[in-house]
Amino acid sequence: MLKLSLKQQQRVMVISFLFIPLLLLCVFSFYPATQLFNLSVTDWDGINETKNYIGFDNYQSLIDDPAQLEPFLNTFYYFAGAVIQICLALWFAVLVNSKLAGRNLFKTLLFIPFVLNTVAASMVFQIFYQVDGALDNFLQLVGLSGWIKPWLFDSAVVPWALVAASIWRYLGFNLILFFGVLQSIPQDQYEAARIEGAGEWQQFRFITLPSIKLVFGLQVFLAFVGSLSVFDIPMIITKGANGTKTFVMATLETAFTFNDFGLASAMAVVLLLIVVVFMLLQRVLFRESN
Repeated sequence: MLKLSLKQQQRVMVISFLFIPLLLLCVFSFYPATQLFNLSVTDWDGINETKNYIGFDNYQSLIDDPAQLEPFLNTFYYFAGAVIQICLALWFAVLVNSKLAGRNLFKTLLFIPFVLNTVAASMVFQIFYQVDGALDNFLQLVGLSGWIKPWLFDSAVVPWALVAASIWRYLGFNLILFFGVLQSIPQDQYEAARIEGAGEWQQFRFITLPSIKLVFGLQVFLAFVGSLSVFDIPMIITKGANGTKTFVMATLETAFTFNDFGLASAMAVVLLLIVVVFMLLQRVLFRESN
């Protein structure tokens, strides 16, 4: 019987535990990604069995026709909203982490929107934003009638209205992540800083921020990926009307409405490459220092 050294046993153990996760990763991630790229260089319509190879014509079509990439501009609205969302979540997490009275109730109220059904939450905002709806009535009640807008019909206003709904929907998730990492920071660091005369801002800057750097980087990455993959809220509330169509909605429309799966696959590959580049950039900017 072959006897293995302790180091060899450790290697076998690591490989054994990693085999199934790596197998699942290859089957459900890497293989579909390669198939997606293979479709992106064809003119497949999603119906015929034949897939004619056309090279990079689909990618060239995206470059030659800027209208194909116009929905991508809506990503910047959602990314700006995600930045606001992260800042608000961090602020609320710091408040909840303090000796605030009723902080558990406050934390629960902020987290409830995240556990709500997306369709139900979106329909609530659809009613909230409609003409003479809840928002308009509230503004009239507080004497701000001049602020009333056609929230879902003005192309200059509707993106921010949807961004506000997205912030309300996902704020609780960011809050819980920040709250968890704030709980892990030793309190004696803050006590020592207070003894040395450090103010609240100095404690936040030199203790809190360095301690949450990795989680903050993860939040930024998730916010960026989320802004690229927005679909449910604009689809349910406006169905992409008035300039609210996102890149994912345009990709699905290209595939299932216009039956151009080759071009839709090319759009999905472009989206995937952007996510990979941003992931590498995030790892460089937020890597843990030794």
